[in-house]
Amino acid sequence: MRNAREFNFDGLVGPSHNYAGLSFGNVASFSNVRSASNPRLAALQGLAKMRDLAARGFAQAVMPPQARPNFRLLRKLGFSGTDADVLAQAWREAPVILSCAWSAAPMWTANAATVSPSADTRDGRVHFTAANLNNKLHRSEEHVQATRTLRAIFGNHDHFIVHDPLPSTPAFGDEGAANHTRFAADHGAAGVEFFVYGRVEFDPSAPFPKKYPARQTLEASQAVARLHGLDPVRTVFAAQNPDVIDQGVFHNDVIAVGNANVLFYHEQAFADEAATIDALRRSLAGVGTEFMPVRVASGAVPVTDAVASYLFNSQLLTKPDGKMALLVPHECRENAAVADYLAGLVGSGGPIDELLEFDLRQSMRNGGGPACLRLRVALTDDQAAGMHQGVIMTEALYAQLVAWVERHYRDRVEPKDLADPQLAIECTQALVALERILGLPGLYDVS
Repeated sequence: MRNAREFNFDGLVGPSHNYAGLSFGNVASFSNVRSASNPRLAALQGLAKMRDLAARGFAQAVMPPQARPNFRLLRKLGFSGTDADVLAQAWREAPVILSCAWSAAPMWTANAATVSPSADTRDGRVHFTAANLNNKLHRSEEHVQATRTLRAIFGNHDHFIVHDPLPSTPAFGDEGAANHTRFAADHGAAGVEFFVYGRVEFDPSAPFPKKYPARQTLEASQAVARLHGLDPVRTVFAAQNPDVIDQGVFHNDVIAVGNANVLFYHEQAFADEAATIDALRRSLAGVGTEFMPVRVASGAVPVTDAVASYLFNSQLLTKPDGKMALLVPHECRENAAVADYLAGLVGSGGPIDELLEFDLRQSMRNGGGPACLRLRVALTDDQAAGMHQGVIMTEALYAQLVAWVERHYRDRVEPKDLADPQLAIECTQALVALERILGLPGLYDVS
């Protein structure tokens, strides 16, 4: 076992942050469709969380935003002329497609990729597979920049391999780390990788949701496990409960979160709860680790309250004393059932004994909580030294990014602003400046 730490790579909210409500099945996102947003506040809220966690001793880094609008998508769909012409034509003829090109969804970094640390992989390198996100038009091209960004940060081939995304077909619908959890006694120890899927493409008899789409397939999860060279004995696949998908649980991280040897989950999370928990317990026993499930009953927190508060889309973090803190959004305190449950949880004598609360309301309104904003990457000391250092959160970087946001971000974006070519120019200027701050020249394909 080698010494290792888990880095949280938080998505930096982009300068065109907006509420387009494009994600059918994401209740929070859909309910805020076409409201005015505040990109400046959204980015500052996210940066404040990153700074606070870094100050507490957690390894914290920044994942840069993607370029918006996506002119490549618009031109591919037949809009032509100058950039201003493209925006005007799309606004006039296909405003929903224009919204897709301006999508703020790349802020959800948990969807950027699936990550397997070197302790789990056959070749002893950290493996990344960028998610194809093929279920939604507005997310289906994110993998292009996600792959480019991951290869810029993790370009040392002695330590890292960044795979291309899976084929963009229904059979291999892949939503990244939002449906993947790793359990281990220590970040540097051999662990168990847990994949949750909502649908089985090649088995029509398998259960599936009736109202909302199941975005992750078993076939995609199995393909990622093969690409990463995972040991089948230490890999667990489980079906998500299709009934909770139909209640707005579009990813597993909306109904369960794991860390080290703990799984904090809702009793309705899985299609077969008993079999899932037993498989995890046996797999962890195989690596000499006791599994500790923390089960939340429906009587304590109904699924509707879990979805509304994003209770399970919280971050579960190991503190220096070995206990765990649960990082929750303000919405958890504002929901009576959730607030009551959490008050009892931290005093229960279990593994979770502290709550960290953050105001992430601008992000929450776009359909994701603290866990959606971050990608977890466990790195040994050598691997951490081998990645690009300019993205690691420090006080100096925090100050630079706050000044950058205040210089380049608007404090209000309305739906009509998506037709404004000046907003597109401002976004490009912001990203060119960000390349310099992070030391990543050529990160974006912009001119």
